[in-house]
Amino acid sequence: MTRLLLFAITFLLLSGCNDESLYSGLDEVEANEIIALLSNAGIISYKTQNSDEKYTVATNRNNFADAIDLLKTNGYPKNRFESLGDVFKKEGFVSSPLEERARLNYAQSQELSRTIESIDGVILARVHLAIPKDNKLESEVKPSSASVFIKHRRGIDLSDRESQIKALLVNSISGLPYENVTVAMFTSNPIPINRKRNETEGSNLTIVSGVKKDYLILGMTILILFLSTITVFLIFRNRKQNNQLQISNGNT
Repeated sequence: MTRLLLFAITFLLLSGCNDESLYSGLDEVEANEIIALLSNAGIISYKTQNSDEKYTVATNRNNFADAIDLLKTNGYPKNRFESLGDVFKKEGFVSSPLEERARLNYAQSQELSRTIESIDGVILARVHLAIPKDNKLESEVKPSSASVFIKHRRGIDLSDRESQIKALLVNSISGLPYENVTVAMFTSNPIPINRKRNETEGSNLTIVSGVKKDYLILGMTILILFLSTITVFLIFRNRKQNNQLQISNGNT
């Protein structure tokens, strides 16, 4: 009986160490989207809330590599774009005109990338701007140019959106001709997931998708303390019985 209880305690301690964190610093919406995506692929995962109100998504160690590949293919976690307010924060020192121009170009590319990524089917978007410096001494003004990289989900046709994307950039960047905008689209290659293998491994998980791990850790701790108390009680009781048996044998 004592050995069985010790084995149960060891199993509980080891089962809690069989998980790996996938990503941290996520908001709840993105954490739920990641869990849903993994669940559809047969990979069980769960989220935990951190002290900073952000979330961490974790899964079984055996599914870690497949989960990372699947999330990367589908563009998770989402890019954190900086807004114009983030780029142009007032922080003391005066910037040079060259620095201000570079920051403006960067902020515009961030805003446009964020907008394009919000299009249904787009996984990843990057906007690269080439805006020449204004030179009043030159009679001929060099036109601006832009290139857009888009990675989209397989089965999604965005070819009819190309003209709209170009128009979006032309109307956002001053002096950018329509013909100077290049849009390159690439299809994401899905990574095959062994659904049967992952469902088998997922069934051995001690934590169910979507359940907060904190409560499970608390319950596991209470169970371990309870089993430890029973184990100690049985050990002392056996020793007491042995001592009484030895005393009775000595008296006889």
